[in-house]
Amino acid sequence: MVSGGLDSCVTAALACAEGFELAFLHVDYGQRTSKREKQAFNNIADHYQVRNRLIANAKHFKKIGGSALTDTSIPMPPADLNRHNIPSSYVPFRNANLLSIATSWAELLGAVRIYIGAVEEDSSGYPDCRHSFFKAFNNVIKEGTRPETSLQIVTPLIQLNKTDIVKKGTALQAPLHLTWSCYAEEELACGKCDSCLLRIRGFQNAGIPDPIPYQKN
Repeated sequence: MVSGGLDSCVTAALACAEGFELAFLHVDYGQRTSKREKQAFNNIADHYQVRNRLIANAKHFKKIGGSALTDTSIPMPPADLNRHNIPSSYVPFRNANLLSIATSWAELLGAVRIYIGAVEEDSSGYPDCRHSFFKAFNNVIKEGTRPETSLQIVTPLIQLNKTDIVKKGTALQAPLHLTWSCYAEEELACGKCDSCLLRIRGFQNAGIPDPIPYQKN
């Protein structure tokens, strides 16, 4: 599962390093930066020479609304890395929908793993980014697929923070310059949303320059 962001890119690099044949899935759910995310997805796929790639349509999320990521009438919440409540950028039950698509395709492909770059600590408090959620969904997959299907969700970054992820991606020579993390903008990253600030902090703490451009604030 490759959104085109930092975490999914590093996760793809890990899967590649572990010797798996890669198939890339991206889901367009009507997010503000869908065009830019698709570009990042395809650039990362080209880097790893992934032929088997799928862009799925889940734009019903835009019709459902309720999230600043899919409804432009809802202002993007100001970044707050110490927030304890769930921000308005949360897309209700998004990862369950995305994983359902991934499971359908993975079972058809005969895949054994679904890699997702979920991070529990640096996830803005989204409930569907917790380790317990993915553990529960693995049980759903076991119950809802063919008896001969052996498929497991893998979350190699789940306990890491952005600093660790930047360092790991750099060590794996992941194409971090091809990634896009901004929730709000598609030309120059805003540098103000939760996702941008988490990324900026990760690169700064790792002592590694962030290779993507930001707006001048």
